[in-house]
Amino acid sequence: MDSSGADVGLEGGMTAPLDRRKPHLASPGGTTQPSKGRRVTIQDVAKEAQVSVSAVSKVLRDAYGVSAEMQAKVTAAIEKLSYRPQAGARAMRGRSYTVGVMLVALSHPFQPEIVEGVTDELEPTPYQEILVTGGLSAERQQRSIEALVDRQVDGLIIIAPQMDTAWLEQLGAGLPTVVVARHGGATSFDTVVDDDQGGARLMVDHLASLGHRRILHTSHPAGGLERPHVLAHTARCDGYIRAMQRHGLEPDVIETAYTEEGGYRAAVEALSRPTPPTAIFAGADIAALGVLRAAEERGLRVPEDLTVTGYDNVNASSIGRVSLTTVDQSGHLTGQMSARILLERLNGRTQPTHYVLAPRLVPRSTSAAAPVGLTTGVARSS
Repeated sequence: MDSSGADVGLEGGMTAPLDRRKPHLASPGGTTQPSKGRRVTIQDVAKEAQVSVSAVSKVLRDAYGVSAEMQAKVTAAIEKLSYRPQAGARAMRGRSYTVGVMLVALSHPFQPEIVEGVTDELEPTPYQEILVTGGLSAERQQRSIEALVDRQVDGLIIIAPQMDTAWLEQLGAGLPTVVVARHGGATSFDTVVDDDQGGARLMVDHLASLGHRRILHTSHPAGGLERPHVLAHTARCDGYIRAMQRHGLEPDVIETAYTEEGGYRAAVEALSRPTPPTAIFAGADIAALGVLRAAEERGLRVPEDLTVTGYDNVNASSIGRVSLTTVDQSGHLTGQMSARILLERLNGRTQPTHYVLAPRLVPRSTSAAAPVGLTTGVARSS
């Protein structure tokens, strides 16, 4: 879907579940057999029977409305693959099914809001979410995802993964997967992203309209990912740079962690310059809170002496004492759409979807006109 809300379908499909040890082997009949030593999953059965995962689950539950033909196809696949459902575990969950959700850390306030949206969307369904944290490194994130795969989850929602695209494509080829905050689209998994470049442009336009010319942006390291398959913060930084250039201004970026401490350190560095910025556009609200702390320690008034803005519109940004100007990308809606798209996959959709949320500028009390006498400078020479 583009920023106006239109769905975008890409070529691709869903194959048998991922084997983390070695590739799947094609049988002489053209079907995909699980690698030797790996437990057979419900996705294997669905692939063998050439039906959706939900159809297999209906047969297993002896649900009403299953045709004799469907029953025969699924039963034959179960017998051929020697599939044994984990009946005990399923019964303990009231015959519910599971969706694995990996987020970077619970301390990142935007990501728990995404999880809340996932939870609300799954609530009326048989699916129960299982949460794991993956940290910042690709290696740890991969271990966390593999732990979910080992638990035979029915699908995955992965928030801000650092792994290379080839690994994610292999994962998505074997298990219904939705990746959040990763740009560039995919062929074997679905993606949900914010229009981060558009959101950064909204903020730069807002600050430029207030007379700011020295606008600093705090970003986060790209982590080795290459365009177009980058995470939100890199796309956001790209949007900032292009918007600054469009206004004839010199981009000014400090890479830091998207944490309160990271924002604080970036602000201390920037405000220690002989000619400090008049506005700091933090790439995440949590980093903007650190910028506010640094400004307070220096005795600077916000917004009279320094404008501070963020991105995400987390719940804390609307608190009266904070009242942070930010860009809203609706974490709750992000989670809802991620779960909805995953359910579509589980119900048999094979074409990948790239869903883009439109950002919205939320002006509050931390942005104002640039201080008198400090609006000039830093304009680029043509």
